[in-house]
Amino acid sequence: MRTVVLDEPGRLTAVDTPPPGPPPRGTALVRVRRVGVCRTDFHAWHGRQPFFTFPRILGHELGVEVVDVGEDVVGLSAGDRCAVEPYLNCGACGACRRGRGNCCERMRVMGVHVDGGMRELLHVPAAKLHSSRVLDLDTLALVETLSVGAHAVGRAAPTAADRVLIVGAGPIGLSVAAFAADRGAPVVVMDVSAARLEFCRRALPGVGALHAEAENVVAAVREACGGEMPSHVFDATGNAASMRAAITLAGHAATVVYVGLFQGDVTFPDPEFHKRELTLMGSRNAVAADFGRVIDALESRRLDVRPWMTHRAALPDVPSVFPGWTDAEMGVIKAIVEL
Repeated sequence: MRTVVLDEPGRLTAVDTPPPGPPPRGTALVRVRRVGVCRTDFHAWHGRQPFFTFPRILGHELGVEVVDVGEDVVGLSAGDRCAVEPYLNCGACGACRRGRGNCCERMRVMGVHVDGGMRELLHVPAAKLHSSRVLDLDTLALVETLSVGAHAVGRAAPTAADRVLIVGAGPIGLSVAAFAADRGAPVVVMDVSAARLEFCRRALPGVGALHAEAENVVAAVREACGGEMPSHVFDATGNAASMRAAITLAGHAATVVYVGLFQGDVTFPDPEFHKRELTLMGSRNAVAADFGRVIDALESRRLDVRPWMTHRAALPDVPSVFPGWTDAEMGVIKAIVEL
């Protein structure tokens, strides 16, 4: 079967690999139809992705079609279209027992710790498949990205009485913005890219957009948030300087959520942290309930992510087009691989 492998940083190859056999108990055999490409994949291509070993089949944002199901699988049938929850948690550690399998002590994420979906067929635990009779395969491939944003918003739980600032207008930042706004909170997105901010204005018309290189960023944030500093700041950049600055952009008694991942140490001024009595959170991956909330929002048309899909390629063409997708000048919001 056709497969694309990241052999080492900067080198993707298209190869033929043996197809998987019948699905084991509790799993389904799925045909991959769409793969979303995200910053995790770009970091892996550049050799900057922690938890990563080579060679690796990328792909954790998947829209799939069920081919067959193993024993003990109920609620799934051949032909069902599904999004994949790619977080393979152990189910036994303390985090899993508390319902927090998204940060399992022995986490294996498809396309990161184990091989992912840039191939025609694979086995997936049935519990990790989220079906929809309404959504198309393109949209199903974006459910994972959206679930990461929905999970971060659920962690911090802003209300309509709060003011929310999201730093970073990539797909994760847009996802956070969409689900914070869905809770009724006034939302402002800040980024250094004028093009991404313009896209944010078009894709999420009720959300404010602020350039991060304003002469006085603190004053600009205060003005954009209606005269108050935000009660919730979500940093979706994965940039150490931005994550540090998030502390100084938060209001007193606010919550700061680090959604983006930086491979290194993040420091911030303790006096600013303490005088505000801030709550600092990390947010990793998502849980099954987040996938359900996202699918509901998409099926009910409260959210339309079709404009987010800006670039597209067939699986065999990925090795040639992928390097261009990593270039910021290409203006990629979400690239989709078709199988």
